[in-house]
Parts: sequence; structure tokens; C-alpha cells
Amino acid sequence: MRNKTQRNWSKEEFLIVLNLYFKLPFGKMHSRNNEVIETANLIDRTPNSVAMRLVTFASVDPYHKNRGIKGLSGGKRQCELIFNEFVNDRENLVFETEKIIATKEFTTIENKFDILLGVGWQLKQGEDKILELKTRVNQNYFRQIVLSNYNLKCAISSIDLPEILIAAHIMPWATNQSERLNPENGICLANLYEKSFDVGYFGINSDYKIILSPVLKLKSTKEYYYEVFGKYEQQTINLPEKYLPNVQFLNYHLNEIFKH
Repeated sequence: MRNKTQRNWSKEEFLIVLNLYFKLPFGKMHSRNNEVIETANLIDRTPNSVAMRLVTFASVDPYHKNRGIKGLSGGKRQCELIFNEFVNDRENLVFETEKIIATKEFTTIENKFDILLGVGWQLKQGEDKILELKTRVNQNYFRQIVLSNYNLKCAISSIDLPEILIAAHIMPWATNQSERLNPENGICLANLYEKSFDVGYFGINSDYKIILSPVLKLKSTKEYYYEVFGKYEQQTINLPEKYLPNVQFLNYHLNEIFKH
């Protein structure tokens, strides 16, 4: 039997490592990282081999390509094929990969994500039940990659309490299915700012500066106004580690959601 380093990598293994890749900051893609070690154990590989695959995925990621990350030549073509397939079909492949991971953890995806589903999920039937499960799993994945991208800090206030941080969609979940899980369509915001952004009390322009709505400014005499909103006007958001908010999505928000 071939050992951990000699046997060929399966597509499932590539997908599991790519799933981890999107959840990790670039500086944590090393063999000493506990998440890398756990993934290595999950797929019966060495932490070093998983770390090498992570760096190779970085080398085919357009963001890191632009930074000049070269990666390793071995397996680069395979990583590029898997990477492109994944980003072009995130809606399905995120869910399928999470199911694979659950199976390798000797559980089911239903049990693993039970806390996210709530009591009402059990009452659903057939395709509605599967769709709800898929939506919850994918939303959880989106939250993980967006919070990681912003180093677990609110892009407005720098609040770093994970329990109140939300992966806010710039272009709403229901508007464009193909961009639902795109990290460039997410901003990490504390819950107050996420709700305010969602209803259009502030927007972010193409220079990543905060624009306050004229409707919100009607409240400028209130005690809370300056501390909660006013002091951030025209400030640049805390920029993420990898995936900047897509300017087209920001413009959509300003045109369609922002309260003019």
C-alpha cells in the first residue's frame, strides 16, 4: 500500500483542502496550524502535504497571482482545475464538500449542522427540506470565509467579538445566486452595522469610504448619532486580508438599497 505522501490525490481530497483554503488567512497556511493538522488527519495526509496544497491553491488564486505568489509546480494544474470548477459552482460544491467532510468525521451533514437548522427544519418535507439544509450549510460557510477575510473584525467599528459579527451580503442573497458565496460579495460587520447596511442607512463607495444616507443624517441631533455613525463618515473601511469588496456590488448597493 502506498504511504501518505506517495498515493495520488483524489478529487475529494483536493476539495476538502480547497474548502480549508478559503477559510484561512494566507499567513496561517502552514503545517503547524491546528486546522491544517486536523484536515491532514481527516484525509490521512501529512500536515506538510496539506500545507503545500494550500500554497499551491494560493498560486492559482487570481488575488495571490497578482501579488506574485508562485507556489509549487507539482500538482499546480490539478489545483487550478479544481479551483476554477469550485469558484464557478460554489452553490453546489460548497455543500457537496461539506457533506464529504461530515462523512469523514463519521457523522451526517444533518447532525453536524443541526444547531443551525432549528426545530422548523424537521417539519419540512422532500426538496424543501434539502434546500433549507443546503442554504444553512452554505450560509455558514460564507460566514466563515468572510470573517476570516476580515480577521474577525468589523469593517466599520473594528469590534472583534465573533458572536456579534455577521457576514453581510453587499448584493443580497436573493438577488444573484451565482454571487451568493463569493467572498467579494461579503463584508464583516457587527450586527448593528450589518442591519444598517442591509436597509441602506450607509453605503460604501468605490474608494471603500463610508457614505452616510441623507435619511440617516436627519437623526444627526440625536445623542447616539456621532458615536455610532457620524464619526465614520468618509472613513475608509478596514480592508480585508484577501478579497476586497467588489466595486460592481458596492455600486449596486448604492443604486438599489442605499437610502437617497
